[in-house]
Amino acid sequence: MRFIIFFAGLLCMNFIGVKPLINKNNKQLPRIAIAGIAIESSIFSPARTNEEAFHAKYGVQAFSSYPFLSIDSPLYNRATWFPTVVARSLPGGIVTKEAYESLVGKTLDSLKQHLPYDGVYLDIHGAMSVEGMEDPEADYIERIRKVVGKNTLISTSMDLHGNVSLRLAKNCDLITCYRKAPHEDALETKQRAITELLSRLETGKGKPPYKAYINIPILLPGEKTSTRLEPAKSVYAAVAPAAMQDGIVDASIWVGYAWADEARNHAAVMVTGDDKNKVINTAEQLAKRFWDARFGFSFVAPAASLDVCLDSALASNKRPYFISDCGDNPTAGASGDVTWTLTQLSKRKEFSENGPSLIYASIPGPELVEQAIAAGVNGHVDGYAGAKVDHRFAGPVHISGTVQSILKGDKEAVAEVVIKMGSIQIIVTKKRKAYRTEGDFTKLGLNPRKADIVIVKLGYLDPELYAMRAEWMLALTPGGADQDLEKLTFKKINRPMFPFDKNMKAPDLSAKLVPLSD
Repeated sequence: MRFIIFFAGLLCMNFIGVKPLINKNNKQLPRIAIAGIAIESSIFSPARTNEEAFHAKYGVQAFSSYPFLSIDSPLYNRATWFPTVVARSLPGGIVTKEAYESLVGKTLDSLKQHLPYDGVYLDIHGAMSVEGMEDPEADYIERIRKVVGKNTLISTSMDLHGNVSLRLAKNCDLITCYRKAPHEDALETKQRAITELLSRLETGKGKPPYKAYINIPILLPGEKTSTRLEPAKSVYAAVAPAAMQDGIVDASIWVGYAWADEARNHAAVMVTGDDKNKVINTAEQLAKRFWDARFGFSFVAPAASLDVCLDSALASNKRPYFISDCGDNPTAGASGDVTWTLTQLSKRKEFSENGPSLIYASIPGPELVEQAIAAGVNGHVDGYAGAKVDHRFAGPVHISGTVQSILKGDKEAVAEVVIKMGSIQIIVTKKRKAYRTEGDFTKLGLNPRKADIVIVKLGYLDPELYAMRAEWMLALTPGGADQDLEKLTFKKINRPMFPFDKNMKAPDLSAKLVPLSD
């Protein structure tokens, strides 16, 4: 409650020029800034991401993203904090240059207000693509480095589906990433990045003198590298013990991001520490473990065409039967408005009025949502949704049915309605949204546990849905997150690369020592 009162009292302050937050026992505490711009951007989607999509938090608002930094927390009271701009978007299409420059500019302006800093915590994803740029995260960190100076420690946390270039690695003194996919350890990873930063500052050790980097020429989607299953389970199980060795500060493995086309798109290993030999040997061991496992990676669930998935679900007595419409997965960067799957469903006679119950989540259709709001619950609507952004595979889908529920105010969707058409309950949104938790459904009056079939625009299922499913398949559908990477056109990734070049020679997996930031 004390944090809520404190937070509410500061919300009205402008993020530029806000006074630093002073700890009550402030005696030579390190001065640490917080910043971050995060998104996963598919260049295989025609969508463009603008600044609004990032839902940026300014100044003290940023603390709401880090519950472990509440005002009474032990971590909070170990430093004087200077939050600047923390912006995170639902994965999407390439970011406009205007949006990127605006967010970076605001961050740099805010940082300049309270120089100098002992440390900076950066919360990024690592798979952002920006119009007309290569390696935008490296550009972002370089520009921050120019403001804060070479002596300031920069600690960075990332998604394991991000990309690490040598350019980015050079300007990060401490770097870590998630160790689980799905990312149940996201907050744990961010807390680790901050704890490691504080430890180095408090002990006076400063920057770890050794940073080992290894490029692993593998590019795989998250749906083939989930840590729920082997071999990723064992590959990632080795990371925490490696990081706990004396002389090692952190060890990380990045799978990389599959739906972008830059030279930095590949798997990678980084290890930082004070013991040169351990840093090098640990990095090489982790890289070899990943490379040696490459032929074992497979989809996290049985994968097939949509028709095969539907036929399997209809023939099964396991309920609820989940199907991932993974080609148009917005959590992987797809537009979320591809209508191909819903169009196919509307042609299936099995889903007439008395057919098996099916929940479909979801399709954007702002005009249809407005029509549903006007009609009200139990009213009838007839209109079209989807295919405004990505209409390569099917046009807007015709939806005619009864409004079952209406909900306003969601951060992503803005407004949501459920329309029943035959035995299908279709969630239509004003803006795209990923449906990842049970609460996403129940607040709309839907009970996915009682449904026969639930189709979600996801790849692997997030924990709540995964625990709920009685059976599950991946439908290999079209969209900006198409799982068939080998049919996509890559022009800039480095070749040879597995799985594009399955018979490639074994790569050089010796560690490169990254120089300290200038």
